[in-house]
Amino acid sequence: MVRNFPPGGMDPRLLALRAAVDRLRRDLRAYPATLADREVAERELSALDGMHAAGVPDTALLGQSLLLIAAAVGSVSALAPGVHQLRQAIELFGVPHQRIQPGRPIIR
Repeated sequence: MVRNFPPGGMDPRLLALRAAVDRLRRDLRAYPATLADREVAERELSALDGMHAAGVPDTALLGQSLLLIAAAVGSVSALAPGVHQLRQAIELFGVPHQRIQPGRPIIR
């Protein structure tokens, strides 16, 4: 398959991932309340940054990072738009959107 990249040759999926990571990182920094797992979210955002720098990332690692970030920020409505943008960017790599049903264990 041939992909047409914009001038400069950058994969638009990587650009979307970079923008989403940057936005969520800014939103997280601006969120004043204590989050028990803030460090987990920050670590995973750094990992996503590293994946971005290395080229097209592994989809399994993208999905795992997204789940960890979503769990770390919980249901904080102020961070929801940034998490949503990140999910959309990760889905561009073919990582399917999966809903976790209450009461069912997560299988890894």
